[in-house]
Amino acid sequence: MSAPDVAAGAVPLARVHRGDLVESVHLGHVVVLAPDGTVVHASGDPDVVIWPRSSLKPLQAVAMVRHGLPAAGADLALVCASHSGEPGHLEVVERLLAAAGLTADDLRNTPDWPLSPEAAWQRRAAGHGPEPLTQNCSGKHAGMLATCRAAGWPTDGYLDPAHPLQQAVLAATVELTGVPVEHVTVDGCGAPLLSTTPTGLARAFGTIAAAAARDDGSPEARVGRAMAAHPWHVGGTGRDVTAFMSAVPGLVAKDGADGVYAAGLPDGSAVALKVLDGSGRPRAAVLAAALALAGVPPELVAGAGDTPVLGHGHPVGAVRATFGPDA
Repeated sequence: MSAPDVAAGAVPLARVHRGDLVESVHLGHVVVLAPDGTVVHASGDPDVVIWPRSSLKPLQAVAMVRHGLPAAGADLALVCASHSGEPGHLEVVERLLAAAGLTADDLRNTPDWPLSPEAAWQRRAAGHGPEPLTQNCSGKHAGMLATCRAAGWPTDGYLDPAHPLQQAVLAATVELTGVPVEHVTVDGCGAPLLSTTPTGLARAFGTIAAAAARDDGSPEARVGRAMAAHPWHVGGTGRDVTAFMSAVPGLVAKDGADGVYAAGLPDGSAVALKVLDGSGRPRAAVLAAALALAGVPPELVAGAGDTPVLGHGHPVGAVRATFGPDA
């Protein structure tokens, strides 16, 4: 199967202003969906095939809950997280594992330092090196292992695409996105990574957020409510994903590596974006603009979306979306 060209149809999403000049431009794709799934706004190609990276985690969590994962609240939010590796995050990972009769030795995600520089420094000072526990996806992997225990599946080989767990994730992803999975590879943490499109990703987030607002008891509602109620566990101190969900009641949002972001609102509106060059720099500004088009008052997300450009430690410009109320 030939690989699609993610660059085809990409357009400017954000400009980097330094002083009175535009210094850089980030291209990509963004889509905003109405509650009924119709497209409110699209820049670039909303149906281009992408790797959703860690923005896929809430969908993976839905599959886990469907198959018996008993986690709730902060514990379930951390299953959806790319956490910063702060002590409070690691405590939850260890609690998830212990409840399933497992330990950090059972994790098979890639060893790494915490994303938080302070937490990484503390671990290094305590004599630790990179570990699966402190890697940002350890909550997801703990959830996967706990799901295997709950469902009676073997924990060995839980990252194999043919494992029942990963087959359940595949089925949930296709259902929630409404998009066939045409490509499968390995994510940075070692788990299978499934392709989708910005429209499909947004559709899934809208479904999860709307289910959470209805509080209908479904796996989608459980995941969405956990994330919205525990934004720090989804990201961490100083993280924009935490800031966005803290600012907007009922928002379900998840950042992903290589320039991906997705979010859903309680009424079912949703957005998703992919920055072509993989940079994280413009994501917050672009997400804020997209959320404004989805009906979020711009002042609610202005702080979370603010991305200053610094000169000698002071703001001398900003990253600004090419669309939205302030464009």
